[in-house]
Amino acid sequence: MRIVILSRNPNLYSTRRLVEAGEKRNHEMLVVDHLKCDLVIEKKKPSIFYKNEFLTDIDAVIPRIGASVTFYGTAVVRQFEMMKVFTAIESQALVRSRDKLRSLQVLARAGLGLPKTVFSNYSKNVDELINRAGGAPLVIKVLEGTQGLGVVLAENHNAAKSVIEAFNGLQARVIIQEFIKEAGGADVRAFVVDGVVVGAMKRQGKEGEFRSNLHRGGTAEIIELTDEQENAALKAARSLGLGVAGVDMLESSKGPLILEVNSSPGLEGIEKATSKDIAKSIIRYMERSV
Repeated sequence: MRIVILSRNPNLYSTRRLVEAGEKRNHEMLVVDHLKCDLVIEKKKPSIFYKNEFLTDIDAVIPRIGASVTFYGTAVVRQFEMMKVFTAIESQALVRSRDKLRSLQVLARAGLGLPKTVFSNYSKNVDELINRAGGAPLVIKVLEGTQGLGVVLAENHNAAKSVIEAFNGLQARVIIQEFIKEAGGADVRAFVVDGVVVGAMKRQGKEGEFRSNLHRGGTAEIIELTDEQENAALKAARSLGLGVAGVDMLESSKGPLILEVNSSPGLEGIEKATSKDIAKSIIRYMERSV
């Protein structure tokens, strides 16, 4: 097969591993920078022009779209769909997962556990917002943040009020979530491919840090998911329509709580923590689907 990886950097770990895994299975792997694609929208003949030629005879696409370029990256994925090319992550699922508020609403509707979350349109009654989220300590997240950026832990009411008012003044939309103390600065990531959990790890934030992101100095170790965690991860990926997903969960006294579902999860942390060939699982998913 000819498989396109939509990635802005061929040297990224995840991109390199997908290329290696595909070539090992005798596929032709093409790395395409989605921001350099020109989309030709025409009745019955949609096409993509890249580096002075049209992309033709493509069998499958693996999107690796960064959050900052979701709009154009999604347009490129949608164009491949119009060309009847199978994509590991559908354009609508990508858009749905990138909208943090919308994805939380979808997950809640599916009956999944979530930290109590409050969102408003720059409400001036900040005290009431804090109370509705269960009171301090609270986690305050910018809607567009990634990799732990734009996430603040407000340890008391006054701090929470100051942070929310500051974000409101900057016209930055935030969600306010209850702080799950028993999680102890750790979370669980389950990597789902085609309705199966192919790897799971527990990420622990460094001392004094409530965020467990590996980009922020956290550490990771392989774990065996409980049945409840596995079911929650699979249901979360399915409810958002994602064939490939990284599902982040907190362990709580109420069971697993879904924090976020990532539609372009990195492979480096999960492969190193679990010693599993996640890239191969994604390539095999392409083979089965095409």
